[in-house]
Amino acid sequence: MDLFTAILNRRSIRKYSDKAMPDGALDKLLKSAMYAPSAMNNQAWQFVVINQRKKLDEILKVISHAEMLKSAQAAVLICGDLDLEKNIDYVQQNCSAATQNLMLCAHGLGLGSCWIGVYPVKEIISGLQDLFKLPEHIVPISLVSLGYPAENPIAEDRFKTEKVHFNQW
Repeated sequence: MDLFTAILNRRSIRKYSDKAMPDGALDKLLKSAMYAPSAMNNQAWQFVVINQRKKLDEILKVISHAEMLKSAQAAVLICGDLDLEKNIDYVQQNCSAATQNLMLCAHGLGLGSCWIGVYPVKEIISGLQDLFKLPEHIVPISLVSLGYPAENPIAEDRFKTEKVHFNQW
């Protein structure tokens, strides 16, 4: 599948099959995330891979809207490292780019994914910091559930010419 088709057809998956993810898939996903652009090339991100059922279930106590983790095979918590980048706005942008790369790679591997919102909700941030024993300078930004899809959402047309402006409003 070419990149343009992958971008247009990738959808958030909220139901996963019990099929195990292939060996090496997590390495490819993390590598793709680390190839995302970052402000001043600081690469101020850290990743927590969650592949234990107990830990995935514990996240639901912190993030009530993360019910897709009940069937996910794994998840990746994308965090910003404030020792490497002091500006939280850049951290959020950099981690968002890494999140998108990871999700596009998952789609290319035939896996499903869903971006679960974390930042800037203080209760979720502190809950995840406690759950995963994150150092103080590590801020969770996003969480991505992963696994083989047990659903096939249809891609709708999202291109709207009325949202495009050339040279001025």
